[in-house]
Order: sequence, then C-alpha cells, then structure tokens
Amino acid sequence: MSGIWFHLSDLWLGLAAGLAGFVDAIVGGGGLILLPALFASFPRAVPASLLGTNKAGAIWGTGAAFLSYARRVRIPWKTVLPTALASLTGALLGADLVSSIHDTAFRKVLPFVLAVVFLYTLVNRQMGQVHRPRFSQRTAIILGTVGGFCIGFYDGFLGPGTGSFLVFVFIFVFGFDFIHASASAKLVNFSSNLAALGLFASKSLVFWHLALFLAACNMLGSLLGTRMAMTHGSVFVRRLFIVVVLLLISKTGWDAFAG
Repeated sequence: MSGIWFHLSDLWLGLAAGLAGFVDAIVGGGGLILLPALFASFPRAVPASLLGTNKAGAIWGTGAAFLSYARRVRIPWKTVLPTALASLTGALLGADLVSSIHDTAFRKVLPFVLAVVFLYTLVNRQMGQVHRPRFSQRTAIILGTVGGFCIGFYDGFLGPGTGSFLVFVFIFVFGFDFIHASASAKLVNFSSNLAALGLFASKSLVFWHLALFLAACNMLGSLLGTRMAMTHGSVFVRRLFIVVVLLLISKTGWDAFAG
C-alpha cells in the first residue's frame, strides 16, 4: 500500500508542478500551486526543505520559459539585466534574513497590496495592451535596479506572487505590454530563484531526488504556457493575470488572517 501511495503522490506532485509551470510562464504565481502541494504531501517535513525543493523544481521551468520567450520577443536587455542582477542580490539578503525576522505583519499587508494591483488592472482595461517604454535608458536602469532589488528581497524573504508582481511592475512602471513584461519577468525571477536556491542548497535544504522530477514536469508546463501566451497574445495574458492575482489575494489573505 505504501508503494502505491508513493506513486500516486508522485503523480499528484508532477501534475501540480506542470500546472505551476504553465501558469508561471504566462503571468507568474506558479508557487501558489506547487508549494501548497508540497506541504500537503509532506506535512511532517521541515518547511525550509520544502521551500528549497520548490525553488529547485521551479527554477528550470522559469529558465525554459525565458529562453522560449527570448526566441520570439525582443528583450530590452539594457533594462532587464541590471534588474535581474539587483533581484539576485536582494533575494540573497531576503533568504538570509527570513529565519531571523518575524514576518506576520508583512504577511498581513500583502493581500492588500495585491488587491491594489488587481483593482488597477481591472479598471485600466488598456493596461499592457501596447508596448510603449516610458523612460530614457538611464532612468530605466535606475528604476529597474531599485525595483529588482526590492522584489528580489521579497522573493527570498517570503515569495508568493513574485512573478505576478514583476509582470505588473514592467507594465505599470516601464510601459511594457503583457508579452514583453512576462518575458522580462522570467529572467528577473530566474535570478532571484537562483540566489534563494543557492542559499537553501548550501544548507542541505533541498530534496534533490524529488526536485529533479518536479523540474521536468515544470519545464514541460512552462513551454506549453509560453506557447499559449505567444499564440493568444496580450488579451489572454491579461485575463489570466487577473485570475491569478485574485487567487493570490485569497491565498495570502487566508494565510495571514485565518485562525
């Protein structure tokens, strides 16, 4: 019986990883799917090990999605690369501090921040439909560095919704459309995931045998998600973004206030 349960558990986690990769490749928020699945499957595991395993499984899908976008979308490298490097630095600091800082207050603020993102996206129907960068290259680098560091710190410190936050920032601040924003967000998110994963791995907080299986499923979902986004365009991505942010509000609100 235990052997049957092990295989069923593998199948459940594989499906969760694939769906997470699919959603994350388009609008971010894949952690909303995979991380709860890991906690449900391993209720007695050390939480940090599940966080590390989630990063190890998800990072490959994020990387695959970015490479797939990069073949079809012109990436604004001079803006995105400094943002990605700042995100990596921020994530290292966030992951290092997470064990020593009480984050209850921060968790309670998060649903309200997401609610603002949701309402703004809902009201501004044209947001993200046209790719029209707003700033000079120098200003874009400065804003990208600051924004990348802050969101990277958040990703290392807490994590849920990082990809969706990045998509919103690239649209709202930089004037990208949803497709360019999703493509750019993947590289920045990959950098923050890499930093956090390095920290977890250095403390042996990754179940590598499981992470490799999750990575394969996540990559497959990511490639399918990227193809779907490129086929259906910014309108489809906007609609999915609204759904994912609404789910993130529900999930983070429950985590912060339930009980």
